[in-house]
Amino acid sequence: RGGLAERLCRLQNRERSAISFWRHQCTADAKIPADKSGVLIVKILEIFEECTIQVAICQQLEQSPATLSSEDATISAGEPILKVLFARETAAHLKSRPQDVIHIYPPWQKLLLKNTDVPVIMNTYFSQKVLLSEHSEPRENTHGLTKMLVRKNIISLAQTFSLDDHDQELHQQPSDNQVACGPQIRNNCDSNQHPLARSVVNDSLLEMVESQGAMGWREVQVRVVIQRVYCLPAREGYRSHIQGNKPLCATPIVNSDPPNVRLCLLVQDAYGMFSEVQLQSLSSADDIEQYGRRWEGKFCCLAGMKIQQRTTRGRASGLFSLIDSLWPPVVPVKVPGQSQDSEMMTAHLPPPSFCYILTVQAGEIHVEVDEEEQISNLYQPPTVHGLKDILQINGCNQRCSFWAQVLYLRLQAKQSVNQREVWLFVTDSTLQDGVHITPKVVAVSVAASCVLGTEITAALAAASRLVFFKDVLWGNGRIICVERTVLLLQKPLLYSAAGADLSELTGPVRLDELDSTTQANSICALRGTVVGVNESTAFSWPTCDKCGNGKLELCPQDRGLLYCNQCCEVVVSPVLKMQLEVFLSCPSRPQSTVRVKVWHKMSSGLFVLINMLLSLQSYEVQSVLGKEVGLLNCYVHSATSHPNCVALEEIVLL
Repeated sequence: RGGLAERLCRLQNRERSAISFWRHQCTADAKIPADKSGVLIVKILEIFEECTIQVAICQQLEQSPATLSSEDATISAGEPILKVLFARETAAHLKSRPQDVIHIYPPWQKLLLKNTDVPVIMNTYFSQKVLLSEHSEPRENTHGLTKMLVRKNIISLAQTFSLDDHDQELHQQPSDNQVACGPQIRNNCDSNQHPLARSVVNDSLLEMVESQGAMGWREVQVRVVIQRVYCLPAREGYRSHIQGNKPLCATPIVNSDPPNVRLCLLVQDAYGMFSEVQLQSLSSADDIEQYGRRWEGKFCCLAGMKIQQRTTRGRASGLFSLIDSLWPPVVPVKVPGQSQDSEMMTAHLPPPSFCYILTVQAGEIHVEVDEEEQISNLYQPPTVHGLKDILQINGCNQRCSFWAQVLYLRLQAKQSVNQREVWLFVTDSTLQDGVHITPKVVAVSVAASCVLGTEITAALAAASRLVFFKDVLWGNGRIICVERTVLLLQKPLLYSAAGADLSELTGPVRLDELDSTTQANSICALRGTVVGVNESTAFSWPTCDKCGNGKLELCPQDRGLLYCNQCCEVVVSPVLKMQLEVFLSCPSRPQSTVRVKVWHKMSSGLFVLINMLLSLQSYEVQSVLGKEVGLLNCYVHSATSHPNCVALEEIVLL
């Protein structure tokens, strides 16, 4: 508080307030301020934009054309020429065109540059456009029908710092896509007279942002490397069309349901700067595997982009955790302001502190990927670890990747459907072959923000599968799949070179047995002796012997029979199922009360016990007390020390 930044912010706020009040006063008075002392009157000859500043080449007038006739308003060639700078906000307010007359009120300033005879006028916030009275109405109507196109001059960083750029000849190639800047007063707008205003392929994201502004890049392209391809939840409605190596074109969705996910690219330029490019929306994330295989590591050219947001670490910790996993670069990068002849070491470069989120403009050609080109040296594939190594990583919010077998899937619904959380319990050879100090199975949380394709969700619901977890978040003892995490069923051949053990499991899967270290939200193996049955929570229900439907009804024709709505027929021999809670005495946790919820449908050690209890008339609990129970696969709901109790539920592994 009280520093230079705060003082500058207050100064800028006062400046904006003064400008807004002055413009409001001019609008309310509906006339030009009477005080002409110090007013600079200029007539615009041509306009172009440079580094987000609008530059107007003007001729200075001695008096306002409002006091002259249209014949006397013709300016002689001997009038002084000025170069007037207008800030973006001022230019948007004036909407100036060539031949317009502008009154610039104090405190404007004149800057005299060396080696030039044209003075520069700055601090032009208090400016007002004046039209000839006899032509004002028709000209304003004409202005409202057409949009002024202003040429943008691209200033190369190499030319700014007077560097010897080997690509200088390439940067000076003439462009056929030059945008006209209105009536040509002189040849200053000619592309031959302005070697900087070229449509070229640049290699700096930051230079593009600074030169083109936030509205979009139309005449220029920037060449970047695709580091990651992933999907994010869609927020805007655009659908694109993809045809082989052709560029992607976005068109607004009309009269259709909004798509679910948006295809995104994390790109990096030759200077090491990152940007997230949000492309078209997809109906599902099933195609993300082929996009990643075709595009990751390849060069692409971006054009027609617009800046959606400039984000920082505090605002997008998930994005920067992914960027940090790609830092430092594996090859030397360029540094603005320094010669590119000598290689720049990257080990001590600070990681990026900001990132631009770029989106496509509707109808624009925006991304062209060269799929035939070799993988870039700047590309960093995911570093694949074994689960044992990941559990030993010190730090928080670190991205990592691994290949694991999914043993059990559990959906935990929250208050909102959009807040669903899936838990995947996984293992690999490093955990199965490890010592007792490392768990045999770890839990992976899949947050609602992580986009899962229908292919992988259907595969996991059917059977145990090997899944590649790409760029998951590790920290505080948890593995979390968040935004920008990708789950794949295909083995990533390119990533196996990172030195990870991707060998598949050969023997049966082992779970950790219940002991004093067992925590909630884990799975374990359980053995013990039945010491009690919770009769108050036990219940049974009949199911269809053909389809397994558990919601049977009384038959309308015969109230003594059951009817299945799914099979549309009478159930003659219903299958009786039962839920039961039993209390076990476990040698591995002798001081704890172990409560297990078991089901009749499970193929477990308690299956025989429940069959003994099932009866249409009555059953005796005493008949199962003292029975030994073999290894049960259980999910741990809770494990508390006060009271010392463990609540489990019998499960079936995939």
